[in-house]
Amino acid sequence: MRTMVPTARLHQEALQFRLILAATYPCFLAAAAFNRVRPAREATRSGFAPARRSVFGEARAMAVQAIPFAFMG
Repeated sequence: MRTMVPTARLHQEALQFRLILAATYPCFLAAAAFNRVRPAREATRSGFAPARRSVFGEARAMAVQAIPFAFMG
């Protein structure tokens, strides 16, 4: 069995993360677009509109939050 150097292992994990991100991003983009289109259910309490990212930024944030669960276990 060949032992991987820690830097090579980290590089491979980073590559896997980017591949999973690229594969799942369209799903998260669709979810972010759907969230943007549907009517807001909660009113802002402070009276100020919340700061919003672009739909693409929201999709990336959703993906980056969810993908690490694929590496657990």
